[in-house]
Amino acid sequence: MCPPEDKPVANGNEEMVAIDLASAVKTNGHLNGGEKDKKGFYNRPSDFLSNTSNWQIIESTLREGEQFANAFFDLETKIKIAKALDEFGVEWIELTSPAASPESRAHCEAICNLGLKRSKILTHIRCHMDDARIAVETGVDGVDVVIGTSSFLREHSHGKDMSWITKTAIEVIQFVKSKGIEIRFSSEDSFRSELVDLLSIYRTVDKIGVNRVGVADTVGCADPRQVYELVRTLRGVVSCDIECHFHNDTGCAIANAYAALEAGATHIDTSVLGIGERNGITPLGGLIARMMVADPEYVKSKYNLTMLREVENIVAEAVEIQVPFNNYITGFCAFTHKAGIHAKAILANPSTYEILNPADFGMTRYVSIGHRLTGWNAVKSRVEQLNLTLTDEQIKDATAKIKELADVRTQSMEDVDMILRIYHTAVQEGKLKVGQSAVLDRLLEEHVNSRETSPNRNAKRQRVEEASA
Repeated sequence: MCPPEDKPVANGNEEMVAIDLASAVKTNGHLNGGEKDKKGFYNRPSDFLSNTSNWQIIESTLREGEQFANAFFDLETKIKIAKALDEFGVEWIELTSPAASPESRAHCEAICNLGLKRSKILTHIRCHMDDARIAVETGVDGVDVVIGTSSFLREHSHGKDMSWITKTAIEVIQFVKSKGIEIRFSSEDSFRSELVDLLSIYRTVDKIGVNRVGVADTVGCADPRQVYELVRTLRGVVSCDIECHFHNDTGCAIANAYAALEAGATHIDTSVLGIGERNGITPLGGLIARMMVADPEYVKSKYNLTMLREVENIVAEAVEIQVPFNNYITGFCAFTHKAGIHAKAILANPSTYEILNPADFGMTRYVSIGHRLTGWNAVKSRVEQLNLTLTDEQIKDATAKIKELADVRTQSMEDVDMILRIYHTAVQEGKLKVGQSAVLDRLLEEHVNSRETSPNRNAKRQRVEEASA
């Protein structure tokens, strides 16, 4: 607030709190030269409710993912995905309701009989006794019950009031529990529901022994602050676990999942590549990337991270899409470095421009050097990989030629290697000195012409022409 007009503004430091900067740097890992402890860069130990080092994944590719526009999973594909997710190590695999169709029920029973090593099986049903009776007969380890609680859904979807919802929820939960099966109750469209309605029904189901309550941002309208406030409030009302399901319509699904865990949630719903209804939900790879920063050792102890790329490739092929170029961790640009300043730092210490280590996921980094932004340090690294002997001045000279040619078109790695090898040979034979750009142009042109007229190339061209005739 501004001071009143008749009160002078204090210019001294008598009311300021002294801060021990040395202590602050020591206790804040990323300020102190980028060093971090096993809890990652951004751990906040004072937040006693935070579960960023104690959470589980409910993987919903075989439920939410079936609602993706391109998705049609036959049993063979579902089994392949389920086994891959099990090998990755997700704690739970959620399946489409067996009440949806006879085929869905048969698939649910088949996957329950796989004998997966790590993952338990859930199915997702409406808050209705008919669905519950079918679900408990399939062999699942748990049942996820959901019903809309917002005024939108109560009026335009199922048409029931909160009294009916509460009464039915109690009946379904008690029935499922009587079969010795885990049970979760979730509201739908939680962030457009009245808070008093949510807390009332959550408290009621918690008292009768539900294993988890669920919060669902069904239309993707919530932001991380709203998520944190609701989950933290809920954490003070219920003693059971809290599961969260976030749609990505407005781009907040991963941030919302992290905020939920900070506020005390215990389970996050994901799908591979984020596929699902409309824009989908929190992507498995995106959540893993975020949580690796929070507590890398915890994540690495739980999941077979090198399986991530395979899982994503299986699902991408099944739904006939490409893994996005900028996909978390596995996109082909995820660990690609291009700018000269970046490349120099990466070669000296990868942590300068990488928060994640590609090796943790069975990936490798790539330094792109065949472009106008390249720097000589990146080219020097390639020279060393090729076991060529060039001085720094010579490498800088070769780099200038690469940049010159890249102003016309991007040079492939093969092009760059050709330039470096020709430069090296010419220097060794005394045909080239630093600064003789015209001489290097002539040598490159001679090499290209010799390749065009070589017998092997002509024979290959003839075979191609014959094959196409």
